[in-house]
Amino acid sequence: MAVDLPSQDITSGCSEDEEPFGRLLKTSHGRQTTMDGPEAKLDSSESNENLDLELLLPDNLELIRTKGDKSPAVEETWFVIALQVFFPFLIAGFGTVAAGLVLDIVQHWKVYQQISEIFILVPALLGLKGNLEMTLASRLSTAANIGHTDNSKDKWKLVGGNLALLQVQATVVGALAAIAAVVMGWVLDGHFDINHATLLCASGLVTATSASFILGSVMVAVVLFSRYCKINPDNVATPIAASLGDLTTLSLLSWISKFLYNKIGTEHHWVAPVICVGFFVVLPVWCYICHKNHFTHDVLYSGWVPVISAMVISSSGGLVLDYAVVSYHGIAVFSPVMNGVGGNLVAVQASRLSTHLHQLGRPGRLPKGSKYKGCIDTFFGPGADAKTVRVLMLLVVPGHLVFLYTIRMMQGGHTSFTAVFTTFYLLVGVLQVSFLLLLANWLVHWMWKRGKDPDNCTIPYLTALGDLLGTALLAAAFHFLWFIGDRDSDVGD
Repeated sequence: MAVDLPSQDITSGCSEDEEPFGRLLKTSHGRQTTMDGPEAKLDSSESNENLDLELLLPDNLELIRTKGDKSPAVEETWFVIALQVFFPFLIAGFGTVAAGLVLDIVQHWKVYQQISEIFILVPALLGLKGNLEMTLASRLSTAANIGHTDNSKDKWKLVGGNLALLQVQATVVGALAAIAAVVMGWVLDGHFDINHATLLCASGLVTATSASFILGSVMVAVVLFSRYCKINPDNVATPIAASLGDLTTLSLLSWISKFLYNKIGTEHHWVAPVICVGFFVVLPVWCYICHKNHFTHDVLYSGWVPVISAMVISSSGGLVLDYAVVSYHGIAVFSPVMNGVGGNLVAVQASRLSTHLHQLGRPGRLPKGSKYKGCIDTFFGPGADAKTVRVLMLLVVPGHLVFLYTIRMMQGGHTSFTAVFTTFYLLVGVLQVSFLLLLANWLVHWMWKRGKDPDNCTIPYLTALGDLLGTALLAAAFHFLWFIGDRDSDVGD
């Protein structure tokens, strides 16, 4: 049975609580197009059968067919999902491996040795990819999938507003991370150095804003190109953000810190303070742009709790890592990879879940059949979401094996790759990703039911919890290997 939409554009007078599909369709301007008349009033007996509904989306005028479901998108096969996710996932993993190798080099630089507080900045700034860039990727993917990028005027307004919003968030988070590093260094060392404090603040601000602008621009290009090639951007955007995030951020932080350190004690000692002042002078301009843009107005005021909370959670993971590295030096090279794999995969699922809910309605009311149903349905259910979970789980072990082999070829770390070590490492990876995917399923639906946009709220929490959980499980695995006497792994050397 086919249902045809009227050819003319009809402005709806329906309330937000009305059932979204097939009577309610979202347009690119937040308006709603409804179907009136007998076509919209399907017989209840027919609605329980597997009907083929042909829905004509108002934005892209693209004919899409679904069967037995009110979702407006063609259901992807497991092969398509795996193909689109696997290669960005591999690239993201190699990015985390490269970041670990870079950190192994720059830790011997004079600026890192003289100003040890820079190490406190590292996890907070690396966490920005989950707090800001991957959240942006999820937000843009959802906007693309519901048609906001099909109109040229809306597309560039969406892009400009989100890049400005990224600068606001990066400035605030970079400053907070630097203040935390200064305070912690002051408490631990017992003295305060104004030159070190301004260097940390300037380095944090320049790194956070520059990395966010570079990665944000890449995310825009990836999402628009994916849309053009008819690839689901939810499958590729967040892993690519993760792949470039660690390496770009760590390289920028090291270069900026070295540059500013060389200015201390010279006639150019004023560079760092001027940089700090300059960023806060420009901040109101970015805020004004976001305030006037209807795509970013709400996020400007409501998106801070997840970002700041995620930074605190990531810092807790940093404390666990700091404790573990003292006894198990080999853990350092594996921690970014473990945390990166978990964060990348759960970000894909969270982005896809959010897009699916946006296509069916608006935050505040769960569409029929879209509620969280529990652990069994998350992994073994019949729907498209459970299928994606199974595909993502199948990527965990092959991905980790590839990354372990790469680390071994690069002669990184202090750990021998024995069968026992590899088994426990893979077990930790599977446990971490399983928990994160289960948590993502619950958290996205919970946020949606509370009227919050999951694109802005869930990925910061999930990636930060992935860092904390991955580091804690990895430390527990190393401790257990040492306890059972697996001395061949050199886990304590």
